[in-house]
Amino acid sequence: MKTNWGILACGKIARKFASDLKHVEGAVLHAVASSSWERAQAFANDFPATHVLGSYQDLVNLPDLDVIYVASPHSHHHEHTLLCLNHGKAVLCEKAFAINHRQASEMIALARSRKVFLMEALWTRFLPHYQKVREMIAEGLLGELKGVNANFGFKPVEPVAPRLFDPALGGGALLDIGIYPVFLAQSILGVPDMIQASMNPAATGVDEQCSISFHYNNGRSANLFATLASNLETDADIFGTKGRIRLTSRFYEPSATIQYYPGIVDTRTLVGVDREAGFGYQFEARHVQECLVEGKTESPIWSLDHTLDLMKTLDRIRTAMGLKYGVDEY
Repeated sequence: MKTNWGILACGKIARKFASDLKHVEGAVLHAVASSSWERAQAFANDFPATHVLGSYQDLVNLPDLDVIYVASPHSHHHEHTLLCLNHGKAVLCEKAFAINHRQASEMIALARSRKVFLMEALWTRFLPHYQKVREMIAEGLLGELKGVNANFGFKPVEPVAPRLFDPALGGGALLDIGIYPVFLAQSILGVPDMIQASMNPAATGVDEQCSISFHYNNGRSANLFATLASNLETDADIFGTKGRIRLTSRFYEPSATIQYYPGIVDTRTLVGVDREAGFGYQFEARHVQECLVEGKTESPIWSLDHTLDLMKTLDRIRTAMGLKYGVDEY
């Protein structure tokens, strides 16, 4: 079956997503929209679409659009997702899903009341290597789970994208990249019972880097770190009483390698997974199409309750490290 996709906002991540749609059977890039027709046309020059629009309102007014990928900065996800849902359009909304739990709750409440599909585009959840890690844990290869260590860091190159440090755009390390270590820990260990966090502020007041510790009443823990000041290995360890899984550089991407250490460090097994061409966004897009064909209004794999739990944890982290955005006051 054919699925007509629309893309709302034409930035860097939208380009990757559009590129990967060609790997999704039945996917059609039906419309691209930007707040500027010139930007939309420049995007369409590389990724041709039936409709090229300089208005998000024109996008949601299209009658034959099946689903819209919201790729605007996360400061605008609340507004743009509500716009789509109010016009009956299914939505795949890029992460971070919203600025805070309140916004996320409003988005999800509207989707559920209107019975329109909505999912957070947390693409790592759908990648083959992440599925393999979950299988290894379920098989008992790690024994009793004890914890997760993960880091994510890069130093932006000039010219630095304004959204990274602008508080009005939800800037800072946590919501941009820290969400990946937080997601990994929470998806493996569950919602933490206690959170400790601190940050080093950038000149704009947002977190240039942040350190996060999760603590659990069952004895598990997680140590997480994100920085926009330095290029890190961006790897992760998941460990238990019988062994350790190490996800190598860019643990959140399909290029990551799984290393399993069942004993001493010198005993190493590399676990491979089948790889596809593309950036890796095709896996979440396929899942969305499957949900739409089956008439689902939310994903059974990454549910809206999962998104709410993640947003609540991100709020708790920001509270612990003293970071507030203007929209938090409303």
